[in-house]
Amino acid sequence: MSAMKRYTETLTEDINVLKERLNFNSGKHARNRFLKAAMTEKMGTYVPKNPEKHGLPNQKMLNLYDKWGNGNFGVILTGNVMVDPTHLESAENVVIFKEGDSPERRFLFGEWAKNSKQDGALAIIQLSHGGRQTPIAVNPKPFAPSKVQLVVDPNFTAFGEPIELTIEQIKTEVINRFVYAAKFAYETGFDGVELHAAHGYLLSQFTSPTTNKRTDKYGGSLENRLRIILEIYDAIRQQVPKEFIVGIKTNSVEFQSEGTTVEDAKEMCKLYEKKGVDFIELSGGTYEKFGFEHVRESTRKREAFYLETAEKIRPVFKNTVVYLTGGFRTVHAMIQAVESGATHGIGLGRPTTAEPDLPKKILEGKVSSALANTIDGNNFYYTSLASGVQMEQMGRTSLEEANNNIMTSISDFSNPETTNRFLEVLKDYVELTKTEKMKGNPVIKTLIFD
Repeated sequence: MSAMKRYTETLTEDINVLKERLNFNSGKHARNRFLKAAMTEKMGTYVPKNPEKHGLPNQKMLNLYDKWGNGNFGVILTGNVMVDPTHLESAENVVIFKEGDSPERRFLFGEWAKNSKQDGALAIIQLSHGGRQTPIAVNPKPFAPSKVQLVVDPNFTAFGEPIELTIEQIKTEVINRFVYAAKFAYETGFDGVELHAAHGYLLSQFTSPTTNKRTDKYGGSLENRLRIILEIYDAIRQQVPKEFIVGIKTNSVEFQSEGTTVEDAKEMCKLYEKKGVDFIELSGGTYEKFGFEHVRESTRKREAFYLETAEKIRPVFKNTVVYLTGGFRTVHAMIQAVESGATHGIGLGRPTTAEPDLPKKILEGKVSSALANTIDGNNFYYTSLASGVQMEQMGRTSLEEANNNIMTSISDFSNPETTNRFLEVLKDYVELTKTEKMKGNPVIKTLIFD
């Protein structure tokens, strides 16, 4: 087997800046600048006709976070945890909802929190609602701010014609569900929640002029489009202790006509700062135009996909912590992003599925970058599936069962031979998912790769 390859092998920077703690408005702090970013794990049960068994985290999920919980992160953020059992991002999402409350669900979430916090990280649940981005096989008539159907078909996924939420439904079917889920997160041992208001999910459907055509108090002006998020924030704050962290993931830009602009994002962030939100995670893009690729050489050299927009937004924050996620691969770029003032924290996603203890290795001065990836970095679908494969592999055993070898079973995509084998297996998986989706079935088969 060939040796694992990194983007760079030489560490010349002083890494102490990455060790610095980040203080949140709530009073808690992250012990360092690293955030394990959200990635969809697809490790939940899909039993929609049995609420108590629907959307439960499985043992693979607990094993997965057992590995990350020993990686020396400052904050560990879960992937999409949905607040409505009928509005999912994927049929295998984990869900928090009142109708499915049970001792089993609370026990499993409690174990999830414990595994994430083993070595001192803060554990935060990302709360989300699919809105119009709910796959048609899950819900053919999803809720949305307006009747604007998602007509693109990424990876053969079809989406139904949405139903415009009434004022009453915004309260009962959205705000109340987010608040219930946040309180549940607190009661099961998590340190906080992040409201997912990016990437085209329901909350960002409200903030974006592309998808919000309302003429009532939730549409029109930027303040009106942002209203639902601030109402959710205020309602959560009334239900949990002050020290419970509440953050927001927001788009710094959308790459489409009428989409959220950098100036829009800057104005939204001013209101988040005024509210006292604990942290903002800056990202961008939607299903119609993914933003996880480099379009200019200037951003490629600085690595982070949204660094330039972050530099424009970051000055509005005085007390709110800013995380920038997407593209970081070398310690040099991470330190540069912090020292330039573009961000406080470094969000790491896909590099941590290849190496779940990457922050620990960086902070101990053992490595200078993430493991290299020989899969085309601008092919979002392929790199996403590759990370999904690595998460499934991580989830096969607990750390103890793996004899404390945190890298057990994880495919090395820095090896071109491994990548070529993966791309061959991927062909059959793509055809399978295409066939199932054309039949109108939710795809719940995980890609298995050894």
